[in-house]
Amino acid sequence: MTKPSLPDLLHAAVSAVGGTERPGQVAMAEAVAEAIDGNSHRLIQAGTGTGKSLGYLVPALAHGERVVVATATLALQRQLVERDLPRTVEALHPQLRRRPQFAMLKGRSNYLCLHRLHEGAPQDEEESLFDQFEAAAPTSKLGKDLLRLRDWADETETGDRDDLTPGVSDKAWGQVSVSSRECLGASKCAYGAECFAEAARERAKLADVVVTNHALLAIDAIEGAPVLPQHEVLIVDEAHELVSRVTGVATGELTPGQVNRAVKRAAKLVDEKTADSLQTASETFERVMELALPGRLEQIPEDLGYALAALRDSARDVISAIGATRDKSVHDEDAVRKQALAAVENVHTVAERIMLGSEYDVVWYERHDRFGATLRVAPLSVSGLLREKLFEDRSVVLTSATLKLGGDFNGVAASLGLSPEGVEGEDVPLWRGLDVGSPFDYPKQGILYVAKHLATPGREGTRGDMMDELAELIEAAGGRTLGLFSSMRGAKAAAEELRGRLDNPILLQGEETLGELIKSFSADPRTCLFGTLSLWQGVDVPGPSCQLVIMDRIPFPRPDDPLMSARQKAVEENGGNGFMAVAATHAALLMAQGAGRLVRASGDRGVVAVLDPRLATARYGSFLRASLPDFWYTTDRNQVRRSLATIDASAQADGN
Repeated sequence: MTKPSLPDLLHAAVSAVGGTERPGQVAMAEAVAEAIDGNSHRLIQAGTGTGKSLGYLVPALAHGERVVVATATLALQRQLVERDLPRTVEALHPQLRRRPQFAMLKGRSNYLCLHRLHEGAPQDEEESLFDQFEAAAPTSKLGKDLLRLRDWADETETGDRDDLTPGVSDKAWGQVSVSSRECLGASKCAYGAECFAEAARERAKLADVVVTNHALLAIDAIEGAPVLPQHEVLIVDEAHELVSRVTGVATGELTPGQVNRAVKRAAKLVDEKTADSLQTASETFERVMELALPGRLEQIPEDLGYALAALRDSARDVISAIGATRDKSVHDEDAVRKQALAAVENVHTVAERIMLGSEYDVVWYERHDRFGATLRVAPLSVSGLLREKLFEDRSVVLTSATLKLGGDFNGVAASLGLSPEGVEGEDVPLWRGLDVGSPFDYPKQGILYVAKHLATPGREGTRGDMMDELAELIEAAGGRTLGLFSSMRGAKAAAEELRGRLDNPILLQGEETLGELIKSFSADPRTCLFGTLSLWQGVDVPGPSCQLVIMDRIPFPRPDDPLMSARQKAVEENGGNGFMAVAATHAALLMAQGAGRLVRASGDRGVVAVLDPRLATARYGSFLRASLPDFWYTTDRNQVRRSLATIDASAQADGN
């Protein structure tokens, strides 16, 4: 039997999902197939509307070997598993003569734990929740959530938190889930045979395509104990998010509350002397943290060093003691022991890591008004880790709508541990980049307007001229505005000011769930939606409700961001341009994502307005502009107001 051709397979898949075949999608599918067949690596930029999911799924399914697809967002995971994969598998079956299997796999804490549900969470006395809600009528939100989880446990097939609608609070979910460190293990657990997390792993082992998330991919790479099944091909979608997700997984933290919980969990399992030693260390650490000021710690202060050494040593003693004792008087001893061990091991691991003072780690204090101080440690760079763990022994395809920054892929490639394109050497993975473009006609569909006449934004204080500009642009657009702000303070200030000046409804992130806000924004074209980071990449509102996207300023990292400033300094010490490699690249990525909110369909038209003159006047402005879609560019404020009014009038004439 002749092997079906890739164009025929792609055509069948696109027809099945009711889509339109696009040249960029065909080019992408061919590049993915070439990478898989040649066991090589590709970075592929595929603009909004390309249909990139099918662009990589079709060649992956046709290949026949196991493929892992890692995405950043839950929405895309669900789209792949619930819509794209089922339809594609059915469409390809007549030509492939087989039905590839697929499965979703997440971290263990995403699945309901039957042991926790039925035996109760081994909690500290004052935190015990099951007894409280059993004894009294479950009138509290928490009690209702827990009862609903018990009912859901009898009907769910997956135990996956994301299949529970409506969802429950993190606190309620924490009562019925465990981390991988807290898990007893299927062989030791009375519910091991029915375990949802184990069932998900078994399904993944049998699947041809495993859909997971960046965090689990990072855990699989960092922790050494494989979580994902063996695979020959890795496809990373939303790859612009990968470095920050891996950094998040590789970051450790200590807080007084967290250490105190570890002490309480361990106290009932070890002798009094060992428990007292950890308690004393915990109190010393808490006193140090009360005086902690936010910022990077290039050297560990003496008082903190003493507190961490005491924590590390007493935690090690507790770990040894817990392993050597048994106490049958403790209810559900194995679970209590496992949870205590997980908590104390984390304290030991993070304290020891900070004490080691590796030149490859950054340590800093953070302070939160409500939660107090946190001590954090994160890798200066994850590029070496990614190069070593990601690109060996498999073909890797990384794709996103925003991978080309400043006109090439090398900036993103460097953050992934890759050399410049085409450079080959020992232990340096060779890769090729491909920009398949977008089906949209950006110069005709959108305008990039830079408000060059405004004052350069300062670090603090309200910008009166910017507020005037913002109000005038929104009035010209008739509402229809997505306001992307570099800080929540800026978004709130703008919302408060403009609610008093305009008749248009202004929605503000945080005043309702993101889903509800986006629904309200989509439903009424006169409405504006203001918010910060998650709106820069999480909003998909095609049509006349979003015809003006405003960015208040270039979203450089804060100068006092300890990790970003440390990374910038490290680049400079190695002879590079730290500002361009770190700050400008960070800003370019966010601006590209933000500008991508404007044109989501072939009929969309509108303006991206940047209220920061530096995009037009600064030397780095051309780098940032080259990272954005190829909109028609202007600094003429009157031209933009006329264009917005015309677009608004056209939408109103169409009944929108």
